[in-house]
Amino acid sequence: MSGPTLRQGSDVTMARPRIVVIGAGFAGLSALRRLEQRIPRGAAEIVLIAPNDYMLYQPLLPQVASGLLTPQSIAVSLHRVLYRTRIVPGAAIGVDVDTRTVVVRRISGDLVYERYDRLILAPGSNTRVFDIPGLIEHGRGNKNLAEAVYLRDHVLAQLELANASGDLQERVERCTFVVVGGGYTGVETAASLKLLCEEACKRYPHLRAYLSWHLIDIAPRLMPELGHNLGQSAMELLRERGVKVTLEVSVKEVSENKVTFTDETVLPCRTLIWTAGTSPSPLNAGLGLETDRGKLVVGPDLATPQRPEIFAVGDGAAIPDLSKEESGALCPPTAQHASRQGPVAADNAIASLLGRPKRSYYHRDLGLLVDLSGRDAVARPLGYEVTGAAALALTRAYHLYALPSGPARVRVATNWMIRALLGGEVARLGFLNLRIDTLLDSEESQQYLTPEDAHERALVAVGREH
Repeated sequence: MSGPTLRQGSDVTMARPRIVVIGAGFAGLSALRRLEQRIPRGAAEIVLIAPNDYMLYQPLLPQVASGLLTPQSIAVSLHRVLYRTRIVPGAAIGVDVDTRTVVVRRISGDLVYERYDRLILAPGSNTRVFDIPGLIEHGRGNKNLAEAVYLRDHVLAQLELANASGDLQERVERCTFVVVGGGYTGVETAASLKLLCEEACKRYPHLRAYLSWHLIDIAPRLMPELGHNLGQSAMELLRERGVKVTLEVSVKEVSENKVTFTDETVLPCRTLIWTAGTSPSPLNAGLGLETDRGKLVVGPDLATPQRPEIFAVGDGAAIPDLSKEESGALCPPTAQHASRQGPVAADNAIASLLGRPKRSYYHRDLGLLVDLSGRDAVARPLGYEVTGAAALALTRAYHLYALPSGPARVRVATNWMIRALLGGEVARLGFLNLRIDTLLDSEESQQYLTPEDAHERALVAVGREH
């Protein structure tokens, strides 16, 4: 698609404008790639502010949590796809719109300040939580690589501990898993981790009698965006695998060893995985610009009305959906939309520097694909409902197409092939409850007892047995 190109010597008010992009997700990365494509070397400075030097392909996180994919498979190195962007490794913690300055806390902890002439905000979203007693203390997430790897270790650890325990109640608690959220992430997480547990139970066949997976959601059906038929198909596939799906119910309270639902059902459980939606980045609230439920309000050109030099895209922006007839419709926070909003924001940032007209964002949703791991998937491309092997082929082909680098595609495809040919691995990676702040932390040298302490503790234990 054609668009404005910023050239050296263009009639621009500033000699060498600086375009700053916050966030390297689908929206941010696609904006940066368009900027590099349209801006000749030396005509403007392109800056990215992001805490990591990779773009995380979030749709495949459940497969990392289950071990189907290795973490580096979906961590696309920015250095492979960006060539002229200066990367500031840190988090944008504030923006002064008057002086056009971004406050950045670098990964080293110190603060730096980045001036901008045009700003593209794509900071993504955070996990949405509610005022549920015990949720923050005892809930687990699956929104980034660290959480996915930790979640895998945690689930496998529960099975190992259950196997080693002679306490029946403890076994029941450790073998019961609850996933909250009937959207894309929750359904795929439940499906993937249930398969992981089935593989792990080949070592501990006696635990199969205790193994219990639950998926709950406050909505009346799973993934309503799929339509009634496919949502029903997904639910039936989950139930066939042994996942108990309960709808129109939420969580009332969470403790270390049980979960209480709003219908007063109590489950003995030591693992609650929370995937019940997201909330916009807290960065939005500090800009002093108009928001809609935390999202920055923008026009069809993706610019904020009060500050036209600021553009917002992705999960944190309330973007009019021009493909819908109803007034006030907003684009859903999906990777499909975000990856298409980024280039439009980039083109409009360049157009605004050149004093040229900006274009509106328009995209008709192409559908949704859900990979349930194993050999199951459901898909709704272009309004057509597909299940079975055809849906799985479509889903995986789309992921390979959407991954933004060749090496990432090869890694993901190779992981899938290895699993199909050789099966999976169920060993923990050792990240559970581990902090590495000093040289010897990973070896946990401080945990060892002196002879006197060991003797004292042993006496106490022997006394309890008798």
